[in-house]
Amino acid sequence: MAKLRHSRLQAKKLSTVTLVLSMLFMLTVVLLMLLGLGIFSLPINSDDSPPTDLTSYRRMASERGKGLGKRGQQWTEVLSWEPRAYIYHNFLSKEECEYLINLAKPHMAKSTVVDSKTGKSKDSRVRTSSGMFLRRGQDKIIRDIEKRIADYTFIPVEHGEGLQVLHYEVEQKYDAHFDYFLDEFNTKNGGQRMATVLMYLSDVEEGGETIFPAAKGNVSAVPWWNELSECGKQGLAVKPKMGDALLFWSMRPDATLDPSSLHGGIQGLSCYIEDAVLRNCD
Repeated sequence: MAKLRHSRLQAKKLSTVTLVLSMLFMLTVVLLMLLGLGIFSLPINSDDSPPTDLTSYRRMASERGKGLGKRGQQWTEVLSWEPRAYIYHNFLSKEECEYLINLAKPHMAKSTVVDSKTGKSKDSRVRTSSGMFLRRGQDKIIRDIEKRIADYTFIPVEHGEGLQVLHYEVEQKYDAHFDYFLDEFNTKNGGQRMATVLMYLSDVEEGGETIFPAAKGNVSAVPWWNELSECGKQGLAVKPKMGDALLFWSMRPDATLDPSSLHGGIQGLSCYIEDAVLRNCD
């Protein structure tokens, strides 16, 4: 009797195992069918998925070794000869733009202007944006961008100021101004500003243009004229596009100051602009 009862228990256990295996087999078949039909998909960790924090961006740049992200086709467009101004299309990758925005966002503060009498920063209603400065060579991604600026402008990295990230909310602006100094304090402490590189970190629906009201030539000849806001049509204007960079010179080739480099930031829709100023340190 004991042997018979033991045999029945073994048969019952075997039947249970067989049933479980059959159910798992059926579930596997159903899952494969759903995957094949595209009704269900498994989560896949891809290198193309957007990073979730600054550390992920830095790791991505370190692993790839050739900058952060992939840039589109690059080409240079001559914008103007008075002032000397050029657009570098796809100068930054989408990932680099996102990295700069996320890096700066927690540290943004009201933008200031330079007091021409004292050379110090002061608050002014002519500039209503917010911004923050990055240290020169702050990390690998910043160093890669600074090296690229030096390569494009033929001005050594050592002649550049720390990058400044600016954010313009709706109806914020920076009235027309010169980037070169008119005071002795700043020219003695670092030299005169030669040129500026503006890198656009986001696209905008309307406004956000950089405008040169004193530019010479046919300002309506730019291909994007019809896309400009009414304010943007008051001079030579550049419409912001994520990743593009604008280089303009505040000094002429003979080292004299160029008044046609007068420029301003028109009211925009959350347009981040990253500003790199290059100095003549000789």
